[in-house]
Amino acid sequence: MTINCNGRLIDLNEPKIMGILNTTPNSFYDGGSNQSINLILEKVEKHLSEGADMIDIGGYSTKPGAENISEQEEIDRTAPIIEKIIEEYPELIISIDTFRGNVAREAVKAGSSIINDVSGWELDENMFDAIKELRVPYILMHMKGTPKTMQNNPEYDDITLEVNEYFSQKIAQLKAAKVNDIILDPGFGFAKTLDHNYELFSKMEALGFEGFPLLVGISRKSMIYNLFETTPQEALNGTSVLNMVALQKGAKILRVHDVKEAKETLQIFQKLNQK
Repeated sequence: MTINCNGRLIDLNEPKIMGILNTTPNSFYDGGSNQSINLILEKVEKHLSEGADMIDIGGYSTKPGAENISEQEEIDRTAPIIEKIIEEYPELIISIDTFRGNVAREAVKAGSSIINDVSGWELDENMFDAIKELRVPYILMHMKGTPKTMQNNPEYDDITLEVNEYFSQKIAQLKAAKVNDIILDPGFGFAKTLDHNYELFSKMEALGFEGFPLLVGISRKSMIYNLFETTPQEALNGTSVLNMVALQKGAKILRVHDVKEAKETLQIFQKLNQK
């Protein structure tokens, strides 16, 4: 349960908090709020002061129905920002949230040390070569289709089985390519209905394989606010509840917008399980 980030071994036996930093103007929750470099650095400082162990930076919105942007625009939204953040916080672990190989290359060159790919290299054949070349930890997420089409009537016979089959096939390819640090993300909210999400969440203990840590990203997602017929802005309480359940089911990384609340959830979980 360790990953190697730029020569530092990160022990995931103790769960970690990954703070979300969107540099897109159209993110489902905080789009447009992190556009200037000063605001971005303030957000990073806030995440770190509240207990984030790592930051996930994304320049391409993957919300359902999201429009495509060019590869260069995505690079321009992420690489210079990563460079600036690393100047201010040289020890910070940064994950690049992208499905494009060239974006991943530029991000790692700028200082990122994890690739977070929502597509399992299905949307850009160049991504697999980048993963092999860069030798950084890789977050493998389950999704069908593209961000624009993924919610068009997704169907599964047995969602837990299908997600595990997907993981198994992809892990075999990564291992054959000598990629050692693999993190698994079930992809809640990606090509899944409300019922799919809760069925998969309820069976999370059956997901993945021994030795591969699970990342759970349910922060303010539709599986919470659609259940209550509210909005992402009103989904913090539900997020905290599901984050606690995720920890109880073995999650090792919580990817969140609200670091303080996630850290408190983790502290309560640790107190309940102290020996």
